[in-house]
Amino acid sequence: MSETTPIRRVLVKLSGEALAAPDGYWLHPPTLAALADDIARSIDAGFQIALVVGGGNVIRGARVSAAGWIDRATGDSLGMIATVMNSLALETALNAAGVTARTMSAVSMPTICETYARQPALHHLDKGQVVVLAGGTGNPYFTTDTAAVLRAAELRCDAVLKATQVDGVYSADPKRDPEAVRYDRLTHDEAIARDLKVMDTAAFALARESRLSLVVGSVHAPSSVTAILTGMAPATRVVP
Repeated sequence: MSETTPIRRVLVKLSGEALAAPDGYWLHPPTLAALADDIARSIDAGFQIALVVGGGNVIRGARVSAAGWIDRATGDSLGMIATVMNSLALETALNAAGVTARTMSAVSMPTICETYARQPALHHLDKGQVVVLAGGTGNPYFTTDTAAVLRAAELRCDAVLKATQVDGVYSADPKRDPEAVRYDRLTHDEAIARDLKVMDTAAFALARESRLSLVVGSVHAPSSVTAILTGMAPATRVVP
């Protein structure tokens, strides 16, 4: 990622589904170990890393509330708790890989992990520790995409890396449209004008307002967080 502003401090956004086992179980230990090793390589390469992980491998608040048996605010609260579960699992895997990691939750759980506060989180990052940011924004109706952009802006990150199912931003869904074109670089305004689904609307609006660069790449092999950040794997960069 050598063009324009150099990237050093990065907020990596992972989907909860990226942690799931092939048989559908909510966690896959080999995947956790591989992700932890990948983050360790990124640290060795000189990057400072904060992580936000979704909870979709456990529960999606919007989906269960749409089914009609629970209200949206309660469903989203369940989703926030799911992100804490995933974050603690990631913290454990990172520590096992030799990386000092701390889970900080926007939903206060002081007997389980630290409560998120900006200054302590900055202190951990300055010391070279990985901060795993759990609990979303701490409020219902906001996705973990929005939480990722919010925390990146608060923690003075140079970019948000959204590690997703495809290797960048496309003109259409590449799984459905073989003619879809992948972009190497876009501006925020171009992404909006072309109605490209980089992130959900609230998250992208906040990224644009904060003038925060977004990097979109694949979490699946042969790609990796380290390969994307060092320019060894394809990705799309969306810049102010």
